[in-house]
Amino acid sequence: MSEALILVVDDEEHIRELVRLYLEKEGFAVALAVDGEEALQKVKAVSPQLIILDIMLPKMGGWDVCREVRKFSETPIIMLTAKGEEFDKVLGLELGADDYLTKPFSPRELVARVKAILRRTSHEGTAPMAEMVNYPGLVINMASREVFVAEREVTLTPKEFDLLWFLAKKPGKVFTREQLLTAVWGYDYFGDLRTVDTHIKRLREKVEREGASPRVKTIWGVGYKFEVHEK
Repeated sequence: MSEALILVVDDEEHIRELVRLYLEKEGFAVALAVDGEEALQKVKAVSPQLIILDIMLPKMGGWDVCREVRKFSETPIIMLTAKGEEFDKVLGLELGADDYLTKPFSPRELVARVKAILRRTSHEGTAPMAEMVNYPGLVINMASREVFVAEREVTLTPKEFDLLWFLAKKPGKVFTREQLLTAVWGYDYFGDLRTVDTHIKRLREKVEREGASPRVKTIWGVGYKFEVHEK
């Protein structure tokens, strides 16, 4: 993990250099970008193992960079925001970011989150992938990360897929929001519990057929469970 290449994208030189210093001290290789357009070029050119991405960037904002990266890569992304509003955090996660950190931040905490995400993605990379769940009207292929609803492919963000996969593998079992955050986002994720609600809402919009009973059922006061329906 210490040999992983991290792309740091921020238009403030002192932040780029501070983050680079702490990452290199831990043995990481570091690439730098000063704006959104350069960030996309670097992602394609050097294939980093993780991206630290500021939201407020010249030429192309962090939201747009995250959206574009997710069209061709599942490289983990940590968003940096100076705003700190819940809307910003949730939006970033909806677009496919893996974590966020609000400025001003502790460089040590940032490095700790980088390590935690890389540990998690490394473990995911070595896990058996040739798995599939097949329910009436719903097929989830873990190996290809594809989802088919009524034989039609639907596109999910990485976190939406992970959430659906986790729930669908254990039909009928109720999970709290805390348990889902831990399982899907990681034990060290510091997010708001409403992140789960937001992702569940978007997941339902994509995979539940009109007129059908919800596959992901809300258990009021507790959390969520996945239900299998014959029709």
